[in-house]
Amino acid sequence: MAKRQRGGARPGQRAPMQRGGRPAAPAPATRPAAPPKPASSLSDDELARAAELEARILAEEQAATSSAARGRDRRRASAITPSARPRGAAALTAVADDEYRFVMSDLRKIAVVFAMVFGLLILSWLLIVVTGVVAV
Repeated sequence: MAKRQRGGARPGQRAPMQRGGRPAAPAPATRPAAPPKPASSLSDDELARAAELEARILAEEQAATSSAARGRDRRRASAITPSARPRGAAALTAVADDEYRFVMSDLRKIAVVFAMVFGLLILSWLLIVVTGVVAV
């Protein structure tokens, strides 16, 4: 058995509540070395860099949007092709015949397994009851 820890939260339980009171140590009040510049006063280099970054971001967004649109159009075109869409009852009949062939083979396999199990049951009955080979 594991040793219990005091105050530790176990899985499925809430963490211990913090009690009211004085904080351990007040945060020291420090003054920044230089006063921060207002946001409206950017240098020309900073403005040029911001414009360059914004243009790059917009170009990437447009490329992603056009790429997604091309993929969507490609999927639509492939879904509408004549080879993917069956035409009339003849195509449906061909598909159904193919599926029924698999179903029939599965049913044959099931019948063979059933016949084998039933045969073992009859054989064991003959050994136990009729011939008395196995004493009960």
